[in-house]
Amino acid sequence: MIYDIIGDIHGHASDLIGLLEKLGYTHNGTSYTPPDGHRAIFIGDLIDRGEQEVKTLDIVFAMLDAGVADIVMGNHEYNALAYATPNATKNKLDSAKEYLRSHNHTHNHQHEAFLTEIPFGSPEHKHWLQRFYEIPLWLETEHACFVHACWDTDAMATLKPLLTDDNRLTPDALQATGQKNSPEYDALERVLKGVEMPLPNGLSFTDKDGTVRHNMRVRWWEDSVANGDANSVHLVHDIARASRLSLSQIPKDTTVTGVDFTLNTDKPVFIGHYWMQGEPVPLSKQVVCTDYSVAGKGYMTAYRFDTDNPSLDKANFVQYR
Repeated sequence: MIYDIIGDIHGHASDLIGLLEKLGYTHNGTSYTPPDGHRAIFIGDLIDRGEQEVKTLDIVFAMLDAGVADIVMGNHEYNALAYATPNATKNKLDSAKEYLRSHNHTHNHQHEAFLTEIPFGSPEHKHWLQRFYEIPLWLETEHACFVHACWDTDAMATLKPLLTDDNRLTPDALQATGQKNSPEYDALERVLKGVEMPLPNGLSFTDKDGTVRHNMRVRWWEDSVANGDANSVHLVHDIARASRLSLSQIPKDTTVTGVDFTLNTDKPVFIGHYWMQGEPVPLSKQVVCTDYSVAGKGYMTAYRFDTDNPSLDKANFVQYR
């Protein structure tokens, strides 16, 4: 079996079509179908940012319905559900939050492209939200692991009692994971958004959307983190997954301790989410990212994983340019 693991799409349907055709997929009048012995796996973030939201969803879900593809949830599909769902279990810190994801300027801007095509509260909106509930948070096969941002088995153990048997959200699970500063919220953040480290000494940075942040994402796939000691001391610049602009706001000698993460699997792990750039290469001997910034200045990207030859190699990347 060859898995064609397809990176973040963000409403760029034309680029998705180009990639599928480059991979040898053909359209049978109902959906794209793979070459013999192949199966597509979408790594999440189908929506937001691009101008072909509905077309993207139609392509992907037609393949899912035809049984020729699998998918894991991205943080943008989760955010769409939370943005549309009233906060039914308000805690003290979220007592003023009407929806599980606040309708503030930043969130409105992030979700604008989706809601422009699919108006909030419309029948079509409700239809796609219901379909998002069908997407599992992670997928594990005999040969590999698939998740949008981070394969964190501790976080997954926290989430598992809330989910269906095949790791899908329920409305109750959405409510539980939508409550900030709860174990369920933190676990969901790990799986769909990655490992973050709190910056020391009151440091912060302003991200590309103008949001001031006090935590920074971690390259959890690096050996020093994935196999490291939670008490190890790290230079922020050595382990951060951040843009040059963001890192330029942090002194180069800044250190952190206590990055609490261990990669507890020997299987290859496939992720998206991280807006990689340049020539695609495996992140480590065990981890591959297929998000190469199609919503920015990058390209729609896939990785062809042959279960009979599981070693990770940069030659297995395919990009549509």
